[in-house]
Amino acid sequence: MDKRTAEPIKKSLLAPHPPSNVSEGYHFSLRVCLQEGMRDRKRDRIAWCESPSALRLANQQTRSLSATPYGRAVCEWRKNGSGTYMCTGRPGWLTVSLRVGKYKKTHKNIMINMMDILEVDTKRQVVRVEPLANMGQVTALLNSIGWTLPVLPELDDLTVGGLVMGTGIESSSHVYGLFQHICVAYELVLADGSLVRCTEEENSDLFHAVPWSCGTLGFLVAAEIKIVPARSWVKLRYEPIRGLENICRRFAEASADKRNTFVEGIQYSLDSAVVMTGTMTDHAEPDKINRIGLHFKPWFFKHVESYLRGGHSGDIIPFGNNPVFRWLFGWMVPPKISLLKLTQGETIRRLYEQHHVVQDMLVPMKHLQAAITRFHQEINVYPLWLCPFLLPPGRGMVHPKAQQEEELYVDIGAYGEPKVKHFEAKASTRQLEKFVRDVHGFQMLYADVYMDREEFWEMFDGQLYHKLRAELGCKEAFPEVYDKICKSARH
Repeated sequence: MDKRTAEPIKKSLLAPHPPSNVSEGYHFSLRVCLQEGMRDRKRDRIAWCESPSALRLANQQTRSLSATPYGRAVCEWRKNGSGTYMCTGRPGWLTVSLRVGKYKKTHKNIMINMMDILEVDTKRQVVRVEPLANMGQVTALLNSIGWTLPVLPELDDLTVGGLVMGTGIESSSHVYGLFQHICVAYELVLADGSLVRCTEEENSDLFHAVPWSCGTLGFLVAAEIKIVPARSWVKLRYEPIRGLENICRRFAEASADKRNTFVEGIQYSLDSAVVMTGTMTDHAEPDKINRIGLHFKPWFFKHVESYLRGGHSGDIIPFGNNPVFRWLFGWMVPPKISLLKLTQGETIRRLYEQHHVVQDMLVPMKHLQAAITRFHQEINVYPLWLCPFLLPPGRGMVHPKAQQEEELYVDIGAYGEPKVKHFEAKASTRQLEKFVRDVHGFQMLYADVYMDREEFWEMFDGQLYHKLRAELGCKEAFPEVYDKICKSARH
C-alpha cells in the first residue's frame, strides 16, 4: 500500500466495536482512483485481444520477440572473447539504492531498454511486463482497468527487474509473501545467448534461483506477475501500543490474521508503537477521509505518530514537516533517489555513510522482540518500520530454516541518524548482521553489506545458486552475487 498516495480506512476487524484506543479513518488512493482523462489516454494505447478477458498492448506482437537483440549482444560478447563479465547497461545512479556499483565501469554493459507492459490477462489474473517497467507505470495501467498487484512496493521508481532480481515487500506481504512470490514466470537470456522461460513447472530450479541473484544467472527480459481486483479505498485501523512485549505480541497477532489485507507497524521508541491494519473497500465515510497524498499533508509517519497522543520523534529533515514548508514546497519532496545519487559528491557520500543508517533486516517473527532490542542497542534509530511477510519453503537463496514449513517473518527497516555514541558504520552494521544470521534472518542487498563471503553464504542458501551457475556457464559470464553487493563493490 502506497503511504504517499493512499491511506487509511479503518475499522476493528477483530471486534464489532473497536476499543477506545483504536482510531479509524479513510484515505483516498491515487493508485486505485485515476482521473477519467488518464483512463481515456490508456484506452488509446490498448487493443482488446480475441478473448474479452485478456487485455493486450497494441505493441505486444513486435515486443514478444524483443529479447532477440539481447541474445545477439550476448553472442557477440562471446564471439569477441568474453574477456570480462557482463552486466546490464543501466546507469548505477538510476537504481533505487544509496550506492553505485563500481563494476559498471569494468564489465561489458549490455543495454536492455525494455520498459513496456506487454499483456494484462484478467482471466488468468496475470500481467506480463518487461524488466524496466516500474511500479508507477504498472500501477497507472492496472488501476485504470480495476486491477492492482497483490504486493505493491510503494516507490514508483522501483522496477520489475530490480524487484525480481533483488526483492520487494509491502504491507500485504503477510498474505502474499515477497514480490518474488507473486511472480509466476520469468523469461531470461542466458550466458550462451539463449532465451528461456521458467515457471514452477518448467525449468523449476532456475525459477527458484532467480530471486535475490542480482542478475548473475542471466538477463531478465520479461516477467509474469499475479494481479488482483482493486478497490477505491483502503480502510486503515490505528492501534497505539505501549510496552515492547505488548507491541510484539499484538503485531504478531495482526500479522497472522488473514482478514487483514494490510498490516504494518511504526515503532517510535523502544516501548511505543502504532500497529496499522487495513482492508480494501469501495465505500468511505466522508468525515473519515484523509487525502494524505496531497503535497501539504504531514508526512505519513508523523500523521501516524499523532495517535500516540503527544509522542515525539525527530525528523530526518527538521524543517520538512513545517506547515509553511509543506504548503509552499511540499510538492518538491520526496526527491528522487537517482537525483540525489547523481548530484552527490564524494565528501557528502562519505559523511552520509558514517552518520546515517539505511537497512532492512528480515527476521523471524518469533525473534522480533530480541531484534528490536538489538537495533536499539546498536544504532538507536527511530522510527523503525515493521512489515510482516510470509516466507514459504523453497529451494532458492531465501527460505525458512525449516524447509517444509512456511514461516512469518518481519522486515525491520531503519532509516535515519544513529543516536548511540559508539556508532561506527562498519562495526555496528556487522553486529546487526551477525544477530540476523544467528536467528536465520536475511539482509536486503540494496543496503551496505559488510559481511565477508563466508558470512554471506552462511546467511543465504547458495546450494541451488552455485549449481546452476556451473551448469549454465555463468561463472565466466557474470560475477558472483556477493561480488556485486558487498561494500567493496560499491561507492
